[in-house]
Amino acid sequence: MIQKKYSEFLPSLQSAEELAAQVDRLCGSIDLLRAQINNEVQRDLNVAIAEFTELKQQLERNTLILSVLKKLQEFDTAIKDYNAALQEKKYVVAAQQLEKARSSLKLLESRKGFELKILKALGMELTVQTQNMLYQLGEEWQKMVVWKLPPSKELITLESARQTELHLCTKLLKEEEIADSPVTSVLQAFAILGELHTKIKLFGQLLLKCILKPLISHPSLQPSVTEQPEAVVLRFETIEPNSEPSSPVEVFDKIRLVLEVLHTQLLNMPVDECVEGEKDGCTVLAQVLGDIIWEELSDCLIQDCLVYSIPTNSNKLEQYVEVIKSTEEFEKALKSMCFLKGDATDLLKYARNVNAHFANKKCQDVIVAARDLMTSEIHNTVKITPESSVALPELPDPMAGDHVKMQKASKTLRNEMVNLENETKLSQHTFSLPACRISVSVERLMELAYQTLSEATASTDQCCIQLFYAVRNIFQLFYDVVPTYHKENLQKLPQLAAIHHNNCMYIAHHLLTLGHQFRYRLTSMLCDGAATFVDLVPGFRRLGIECFLAQMRAQKGELLERLSSARNFSNVDDEENYAAANKAIRQVLHQLRRLGKVWQDVLPATVYCKAMGTLLNTALVEIISRVTALEDISAEDADRLHSLCRTMAEEGPRVFAPLPSESENRKYQEEVPVYVHRWMTFKQLMLILQANLQEIVDQWADGKGPLAVEFSPAEVKSLIRALFQNTERRAAALAKIR
Repeated sequence: MIQKKYSEFLPSLQSAEELAAQVDRLCGSIDLLRAQINNEVQRDLNVAIAEFTELKQQLERNTLILSVLKKLQEFDTAIKDYNAALQEKKYVVAAQQLEKARSSLKLLESRKGFELKILKALGMELTVQTQNMLYQLGEEWQKMVVWKLPPSKELITLESARQTELHLCTKLLKEEEIADSPVTSVLQAFAILGELHTKIKLFGQLLLKCILKPLISHPSLQPSVTEQPEAVVLRFETIEPNSEPSSPVEVFDKIRLVLEVLHTQLLNMPVDECVEGEKDGCTVLAQVLGDIIWEELSDCLIQDCLVYSIPTNSNKLEQYVEVIKSTEEFEKALKSMCFLKGDATDLLKYARNVNAHFANKKCQDVIVAARDLMTSEIHNTVKITPESSVALPELPDPMAGDHVKMQKASKTLRNEMVNLENETKLSQHTFSLPACRISVSVERLMELAYQTLSEATASTDQCCIQLFYAVRNIFQLFYDVVPTYHKENLQKLPQLAAIHHNNCMYIAHHLLTLGHQFRYRLTSMLCDGAATFVDLVPGFRRLGIECFLAQMRAQKGELLERLSSARNFSNVDDEENYAAANKAIRQVLHQLRRLGKVWQDVLPATVYCKAMGTLLNTALVEIISRVTALEDISAEDADRLHSLCRTMAEEGPRVFAPLPSESENRKYQEEVPVYVHRWMTFKQLMLILQANLQEIVDQWADGKGPLAVEFSPAEVKSLIRALFQNTERRAAALAKIR
């Protein structure tokens, strides 16, 4: 078995040994080959790579040097061609060669790591040649466009405008010297060098300042064009001076004449090279100038011309169609000359939007006029009576639209009419403002409001709304401006406070019906309840009342201050005390009479009487409180106190004189108890000062007499104790006062 296995294994072992020997031989060959590669082939390969790299770098360097030399050659050629073209006055070719040289130099300067000292010198040479050409072009331009300006720097006066002239040279160079006109050549050269915009901007600024703006600002200036053999001269002529601004139609004609001359002689030429077959792609000089000056020119036309042409009356709005048409034709003419491009400009939009501008201008004028009235003097007054009324515009019957229907209905009603009228009729002046004086400025302010609303009824919807709210703004402005602007006078001067009170009541009175009067004439957007001024009424009434009440409080303070010098009306049997009390009474009456004079025929009679009654009542209350507070009143004191009170009782009613006529004032003087709340109390006090105990008890009448109506039991008892000595009769009388 083992022998058998060994015989089977032996061939395999021999095969393996042979394979191992072959592997050893193969490994030896590989090691030998590796050694040869490392020692010989790798060395040769490194040498080859190094040589390749060096050759490649040398090739790149030579290529770069070649390209640089080529660009230097191009620069040199361009400069030579430029000089030759410039000498022949071929400005376009010269400018193109300069740009070619600049392009070559930029390319050379952009190569990093390859700087040449010569580039700096070339750059300086290019700059010198460019400036040289620009100078020569400038000289040519100055020969073609010559300005003759007055010495003054500010060209805004009429006299300086007369001295301004613009000469446009029309002489052409000889055909053999240049193919195109010198103007075209010079302008295209400027365009190629990038200086055209700067040159035309300077020209445009002078054109605006010296020619176009004076034509807009001075109506008496007229442009004049004179053709000479070698030039066209543009200057100004003057006509008869006119204080009013020129109409837009005239201004447009003047400006169009100037621009047409410029277009014909100077601006109708291309300023850049067109692509072959694309003539429409060229830019003409007129377009360049238009882009520069149009915005400022249109603003000047709007602010100094169109603004003043806006109508101030809606009846003239239809005539403004001529201005709109003229504006359209003006812009159309400018577009045909390439000054303008695109659709409608701000100028035409402004002209077409006349309704909005009319409304804005009208509203602004109304507010300015209203503010002037509000800041004028208050004391210039006018008498208002129940018969007075603001002159209303003629308004149609609110039911005019139902005229036919109303006619049919009226026939039926006429036959079935029943007398439902009450026998007692109200006065026609029941709802009228009472007679008083108001400021002339306020009367004019209300007339302004009516006129503005009347204007609104004949305007477009948008304008109508703006004018309506402008009227509301008038009254809101009055509410804010007048109390502030006239604050000091309203506080110091009683008459002005009374007039201001009347002014506010007058305005509030009209505001009640102002919206209703115009309701059916205003736009439908305002007719549905929005056209009202009623919401402003409480504010105006409060404004007038607060001002007058502040004056009343000031007058009350003065009255009480005067009475404070009466030494509490005590011990008036002393001559010095009596003199002080008498002086205080006289001062009070003098103050009331002085107030009566400044308020007479100013305040409505009822307001006057209520005001004077309130002030007189204040004085009486103070006197009553001081006298009833006395603890001891002698017989002589009582007589003198009665004398002082009699002075007040006799002189007091005389201050009730609201009207200039004495006969008309009698009824108000007889109604003193109506306006003076404590008048009867004062009269009862006078009675007590002169009465005996029995008379006082009789006047009390067990709490049912006139004395009991005016005084409390405690007050009457206090007066009895002060006037009478402590006796059984006094005790009995006091017992009956309960």
